[in-house]
Formats: sequence, C-alpha cells, structure tokens
Amino acid sequence: QVQVVESGGGLVQPGGSLRLSCAASRSISSIYVMGWYRQAPGKQRELVAIIINGGSTTYADSVKGRFTLSRDNAKNTVDLQMNSLTLEDTAVYYCYARIIGAPENWGQGTQVTVSS
Repeated sequence: QVQVVESGGGLVQPGGSLRLSCAASRSISSIYVMGWYRQAPGKQRELVAIIINGGSTTYADSVKGRFTLSRDNAKNTVDLQMNSLTLEDTAVYYCYARIIGAPENWGQGTQVTVSS
C-alpha cells in the first residue's frame, strides 16, 4: 500500500498557472502508476495525466500542451504543472497511485479554482 498527499491547489485567474504536488509514502520507483484525476461539480471523475513507471505519460486531450506531469524519484513526488488555465479546469484534483497487485490509492484531493 501507499499513501499519497496532494498540495498546491488554490485560486488562479484564467490564463494563469499552478503547480500541484503529490507526495508518496514510499519510493515511487516501486509504484506502477501515478498521476492525477479531477472531478468538477456535477461531473464524473476524469483522468488528467498519468505516468507509468518506466513507461509513457498519458494526458487527457483537454490538457495536452498545457499541463506537464513530472516525477522526482529523489523526493518521491509526482508534480503537475498546469499552465494556461481555463474556467473548465476548475475541479478537485486527486492524486492516484497504484502498485501491482494492490488496491488503488487516492489522495484527499486539492481544490483548483480558476476564476476572474
């Protein structure tokens, strides 16, 4: 099992940037998949970006070219750099982690609000 804790949410104007960070309770080199999902009011939770250990990164079409997912093995963190934010990016953002053969792990969520 792994525990993940998010940080970095907040209020930003359209066109602005935010950086979210997800800290894992164990070495992320042992975690198969990590990334971010989000859930806007009245909508289902959706994938934002995930990275597979030793593999590729997948982005939702709606964030491609604006968001960048990166991992820091030394800090055991996975960060989401969000640029050119729009009103549609407003949501609670959840960190996700999965170890092979173990249940999924979710953070408590961090609110991102894009508003003028």
